[in-house]
Amino acid sequence: MTTVGSPVDTGSRSGRAALLVMTCLGQFMVLLDSTIVGAALPDMAQRLHTGLTGLQWIVDAYVLLVAMLLLSGGVFADRFGRKRVFLAGVAVFTAASLLCAVAPSIGWLIAGRVVQGIGAAALSPASLALLGAAYPVPGERVKAIGLWAGFSGIGLAAGPLAGGILVEAFGWPAIFLVNLPIGVVLLLAGMRVLTESRNTGAPAIDVPGTVLSVLGVGALTYGLIEGGSRGWTDPVILGSFAVAVVVLAVFVAVEGRRKAPMLPLRLFRERLFSVANTAMVVVGFALMGSSFFFSQFFVSVQGSSILVAGLQTLPATLAMVVVSPFAGRLAARHGFRIVVTAGLAVAGAGLLTLGFADASTGYGNVWWRLALTGIGFALTMSPLTGAAIQAVSPREGGLASGASSTARQIGAVLGVAVLGAVVRGREAAGASFGAGLGSAFVVAGAVTLVTAVVTGVWLARSRTV
Repeated sequence: MTTVGSPVDTGSRSGRAALLVMTCLGQFMVLLDSTIVGAALPDMAQRLHTGLTGLQWIVDAYVLLVAMLLLSGGVFADRFGRKRVFLAGVAVFTAASLLCAVAPSIGWLIAGRVVQGIGAAALSPASLALLGAAYPVPGERVKAIGLWAGFSGIGLAAGPLAGGILVEAFGWPAIFLVNLPIGVVLLLAGMRVLTESRNTGAPAIDVPGTVLSVLGVGALTYGLIEGGSRGWTDPVILGSFAVAVVVLAVFVAVEGRRKAPMLPLRLFRERLFSVANTAMVVVGFALMGSSFFFSQFFVSVQGSSILVAGLQTLPATLAMVVVSPFAGRLAARHGFRIVVTAGLAVAGAGLLTLGFADASTGYGNVWWRLALTGIGFALTMSPLTGAAIQAVSPREGGLASGASSTARQIGAVLGVAVLGAVVRGREAAGASFGAGLGSAFVVAGAVTLVTAVVTGVWLARSRTV
């Protein structure tokens, strides 16, 4: 494997600092967008005259594309140039943000979110690849990636508050317009500061695997989201589930025969890798699926304004930002099994108790439930990624990390779809929207608690954890 060029002059402290700032800003923009949209959902529902199904597509259209293209985005960056793919991702994400902001209807907004997902799937892995090439010394690389994760993670915490302020003042389109100045600055600075680098030994792009994964998971998502409104026995819904099963089966068959698959299935023969990624799917399912409803709970059930709701959801995201940096250290000291099991148990308890909050529950009795949820998932995500990486050979560490992120995103897609179906099912049975939300939180919490027990037992059988 050879590397052509260098993103910046690696002997220049200022050059590497500029690279670090740009990659952090790019990832900040992506993570900000993953939480800022949640604050705007109540306003979108009112102004776009859409219901729960439309809101689910606004979120899942973005997450689905990120989930399915994330692994391929890293390969694209290595083969065709990290600077080129990074800047292309920034350009696509920025243009898509403008399309979302001016979208005249729910259909155009969903289309813009699809394009945003494509941009994010290129931008995010390329930014990490740029950092890896610019900091060849392992110790310096770890510090740089830590800064990258920490600074960009501020976007998670800033999303609900920034979204509440922008929506209250200007309406939901403002949450997408905020990406424009960041994107323009990144494009102008990136063209001047960055130089090209690539890995000439990178594997070929797995086009069949990528296409089949998008179609298979997309068909499954369609059935789960639309089934609540069309009816679960509707021929279109049954057909979408059948297509999903067939296409995903073909995906497994194709991936098993390719020399350079996007996701080598042999990795799942390792117990630790399989368990870590299965648990990560549940993390994405419960975290994203429940956070989809946080702002809606405060606005639609408790009667808060959108700005106040943004502030009220902060305990979950702030807890994640504060606790996440310590999760890896705790896992190294006490073992993956103890930290992951405890994290899942705490998060599950937080969601389960949140399911019993209603319109009369005071905020003083709600915030700690959100905080528990954030703390639990923060303790879980980093150790699970570390466990997946530890389960494979050193040369496959990047692939394992990408697979872990993909697993979380797939879980997120399913979480929004399935928990939305739970809410619609309860409403169809005559329950209120608030009762439906309570059921969704209880389901998410129960699934997380069961996963905590199962994961703890499975990891106990692995000598490495």
